[in-house]
Amino acid sequence: MSLLNYLIPFAVALGVLILVHELGHYLVARWCGVKVLRFSIGFGRPLLVRKAGRDGTEWALSAFPLGGYVKMLDEREGEVAPAELHRAFNRKSVWRRFAIVAAGPLANFLLAIAVYWGVFVAGTEELRPRLAIASENSPAVAAGVVEGDLVGAVDGEEVRSWQELRWALLRHVLESRQVELRVTTLDERPAVRVLDLAGLPIDDGGEDLITRMGLKPWRPAIPPVIGKLVEGAAADRAGLRVGDEVLGIDGAAIDSWTELVGRIREAGGRSVNLEVLRGGARIQLSVVPEVSSENGQQIGRIGVAVAEPVHGGLSMFTVVSYGPVQGLVKAVSQTWETSVLSLKMMGRMLTGEVSWKNLSGPVTIADYAGQTAQLGLSHYLKFVALISISLGVLNLLPIPVLDGGHLLYYVVEIIKGGPIPERVMEIGQQIGLVLLAMLMAFAFYNDINRLISG
Repeated sequence: MSLLNYLIPFAVALGVLILVHELGHYLVARWCGVKVLRFSIGFGRPLLVRKAGRDGTEWALSAFPLGGYVKMLDEREGEVAPAELHRAFNRKSVWRRFAIVAAGPLANFLLAIAVYWGVFVAGTEELRPRLAIASENSPAVAAGVVEGDLVGAVDGEEVRSWQELRWALLRHVLESRQVELRVTTLDERPAVRVLDLAGLPIDDGGEDLITRMGLKPWRPAIPPVIGKLVEGAAADRAGLRVGDEVLGIDGAAIDSWTELVGRIREAGGRSVNLEVLRGGARIQLSVVPEVSSENGQQIGRIGVAVAEPVHGGLSMFTVVSYGPVQGLVKAVSQTWETSVLSLKMMGRMLTGEVSWKNLSGPVTIADYAGQTAQLGLSHYLKFVALISISLGVLNLLPIPVLDGGHLLYYVVEIIKGGPIPERVMEIGQQIGLVLLAMLMAFAFYNDINRLISG
């Protein structure tokens, strides 16, 4: 995949999120009667500037694109004409200043709700929440989970897709307790599985959390039936035909296409005997898999492709959609739960329960942007909603220089009945810049480390 396949989706998502965030500040500032001097996408030297409106507001595109700002009339940043003092930000009541600053993160949350609502109402094709066992010594096996269990609810909360199941389990694992899975078995019997998540490490730096529970998506067994032959390849030369079902290799039974592929890959360069079912008759054939290189390893290939499974393929997926009202309720719920989970994970990072390696920077975000864009519009939109929530949560952290830091100042001002001294705010800004620089350094380091380690 070319670099543009990552950069374009990343640039579009980033541009939309910054625009919406800054529009939140801008619109509420105008509503509160504050004069806006500049609206900029990006920091640093302006590359493009256009003045518009009766106030001559500058609309700018600046050199460093990872952010933006709304510059308002303020006596602390320059001289203000006496006739315009009533339009200065610093002259507004603390409640109006609070609203203007809070409007940016709030706009990101509203964008996430709108995007989720559109996706939920339009409907998406999703993987069914049908379970398979990822490991034998796991909470899933202890709970009695059986291959093919279809989950209908987690602790009474309905789940309709694998993604919804995964999300519900991730939220519950932070509470370290038992959860009840209501399932339907492959033979259509209702059952209950009690999954004990107590003591399950949230982050061990290795396997995915759901995998550590012992779960993975169920896949139907694909029969080892030849669907296509490469002309002149080993299988074609050996006499295999389309429609042949491979029953065994060197006397060992073969039950699935995956097993067939695995045995052939291990047999590169040496003759193997195949037992094949053709037209009701069993025949014996010998084939020598050709040696091929894959990721530095020598493997065997015979030049065949799988036949499309007649049964089971369609049952893996379902279309998940909601009515307008139900979709809105779910969109609000999803946005709230994601925000709370983000804060909990940040708290666990501070206590050391979750590794700082989970902190991601722009390189990782660009990677996810490209991947989700390739999967389809609905997946990409969900990614945009998730990043919008993350941006809203991040900006509400009580760190000076971020919106949350300013809101903290205003809360103190409301409590004490007067503004915080300028010197205190200056020191806070300096501390905030250091903390923000450290966060960015961690994020970039993790990005680079992921690139190196693959």
